[in-house]
Amino acid sequence: MGWDRALDLLLVHCQGEIGKVIVGGAPEIPGATMLDKMNHINSVDDTLRRFVTLEPRASVAMSVNLLLAPTRPDADAGFIVLQADRAHPMSGSNCICVVTALLESGRVPMREPETVVRLDTPAGLIVARAVCRDGRCLSVSLDNVPSFAEALDQEVDTPRWGRIKVDIAFGGVYYAIVDVDQIGIDIAPANARYLAEAGIDLKSLMSEQVSVKHPELSGVDEIAYVMFRGQESDGAVRTCTTLKPGRVDRSPCGTGSSANLATLFARGQIAVGDRRTSRSIIGGEFIAEATGTTEVGGRPAVLPRITGLGWIYGREQLRISQEDLFRNGFALSDSWGPQVDMLG
Repeated sequence: MGWDRALDLLLVHCQGEIGKVIVGGAPEIPGATMLDKMNHINSVDDTLRRFVTLEPRASVAMSVNLLLAPTRPDADAGFIVLQADRAHPMSGSNCICVVTALLESGRVPMREPETVVRLDTPAGLIVARAVCRDGRCLSVSLDNVPSFAEALDQEVDTPRWGRIKVDIAFGGVYYAIVDVDQIGIDIAPANARYLAEAGIDLKSLMSEQVSVKHPELSGVDEIAYVMFRGQESDGAVRTCTTLKPGRVDRSPCGTGSSANLATLFARGQIAVGDRRTSRSIIGGEFIAEATGTTEVGGRPAVLPRITGLGWIYGREQLRISQEDLFRNGFALSDSWGPQVDMLG
């Protein structure tokens, strides 16, 4: 059996959200910057993305991170988030997975009690501070890219729930954030399928009614995710990010928490130094902190810090062969739901 070409992956999860990391065997991706490379994957050649994110090599509830050499001198490594629908510029849970993989595999030297890792992403430079002990990465704090509110209480007409209000914000990707009580349901594991399908329905409706375009990042011009938001009695924010074509994020969602922090900042409900707990549908937690302020394209923006932890749970090797009849991958509605055809 020929294994001349294969991908080596570390299997990592962050608060239950799988974020595999390709650490060897990946082809070169053309582009002078990480943003160029992401746009190449999305607009020119998505072969690798499909190979690692669709069946029979992948399952629904996961992402895969493509580890690359950095394109900027101030970074230790670069990565691009690969998901079933497309490549995305940033993800907090995936970034935590990447930092954990880099440090625990020795690809970036670990220093105790803290190691600083600088990551080149399509969204910009991410500075991560990892608490380390006995060869383990115990927690990761990400200084995320500047996050800002694009629109607050944007009205969207829906056939199922009438007119609802959404906040549009950027936290590394664009989010539409919806207070979950507007759709008459709670964020709970038993409601995961309903929330997933509701989020994808809303994403489709907003693609017709809401337009976004990042002022500085070419190709970042769509609402990537709908995130439902609820308030907990202890002050935490319950989050449920929905991913195309129909699943929910298992983690509290780092970029979504950053986007939500931006909406709180825009409303004057937080100041620099304030923290909020983001709690996922299965109870995992991130801490979101506003560390400073800046501007992006003339928009007031907050500087978010997201803290969470990842866990390496295994290794995987994927054989690459032109003889594989399903090398381009496939997806079925029995696991993805009725919107599977959105994957193309």
